[in-house]
Amino acid sequence: MKSENITIKDIAKALNLSYSTVSRALKSSYKISEATQQLVKEYAEAHHYRPNLMAQSLKNQKSRCIGVVLCSIPNSFFAEVISGIESVAYSKDYLLIITQNLESYEREVKNLENLTWRSVDGLLISLSTETKDVSHFQELHEQRLPMVFFDRVTNEIPSHQVITDNIGGAYAATRHLIERGYKRIATITSTPYLSISQERLEGYKKALTEFNMPVHDEYIQYCPHGGMIIDEIDSALNNLLQLPEPPDALLTASDRITIGSYSLIQKKGLAIPDAIAVAGFSNFTAPELFNPPLTTVRQNAFEMGRMATELLIQQVESKRPVTSFEKKILPTELIVRSST
Repeated sequence: MKSENITIKDIAKALNLSYSTVSRALKSSYKISEATQQLVKEYAEAHHYRPNLMAQSLKNQKSRCIGVVLCSIPNSFFAEVISGIESVAYSKDYLLIITQNLESYEREVKNLENLTWRSVDGLLISLSTETKDVSHFQELHEQRLPMVFFDRVTNEIPSHQVITDNIGGAYAATRHLIERGYKRIATITSTPYLSISQERLEGYKKALTEFNMPVHDEYIQYCPHGGMIIDEIDSALNNLLQLPEPPDALLTASDRITIGSYSLIQKKGLAIPDAIAVAGFSNFTAPELFNPPLTTVRQNAFEMGRMATELLIQQVESKRPVTSFEKKILPTELIVRSST
């Protein structure tokens, strides 16, 4: 027969302590001595005490739910981010409601309406490629709903941000290609108004300029939906390959663009790296199994999700409005393989 969970009142009665003392001890309050905290916590653990989250949420007017707004769950980068988010949310007893906008602004707005209707305590947000107007988030920010932007961010809303060192990652990859002797280095990236596109282009141009190499606009191609539509990648590649002087190396700026470009180049009968070298931002599993193995700029996606969730929960649980925000920039790692 399954026994009922013990309550704070049960612990207080057993230890001859007040309800408030036990409650504060379980929360590690500075008002309670370490000896009493240890006594209470050891008793609670030995008797399998579990907090009543429903009662807490009703008392504190909190749902203990976090809304996650991102482009695509099957995307390998965001799959790792979700694992990082979940690792913290689970340990803190928060439920996740994950939405994917499939790079659609309209769907992003609709998903946001659904999340707020469910009274989430805060939002973790990575913008869609179509999102130019962030007023739907601005409205919630003005209502003091905690939010943290990660990966694809906006500077129009004061908030915590967790991003990759996009400039440094693109710079390192482009510099590597230059040092390998490639002269005509092109890049395929996402829509030009997305933060990650702007920063990765900045790193790409920085390396070319540093080595006194020209920046040709025709060597920069965009995929409006971030490579989600394979025809966009094919069109970008064709634009590059039909140039009078086609590129001899290619930097791709996201998982989907990297995988799509690599596959299409081989389908077109071009040898990698002899006809064109390829290096790309990518977090998919086992790039060394590609033929030839793929040079990648790897991001710490798990840590991005973990850190963003820590920042959000701190904001949600803060007793005072948070007005000072942090921008966390995570380093990248260039892993050189045979494709370059």
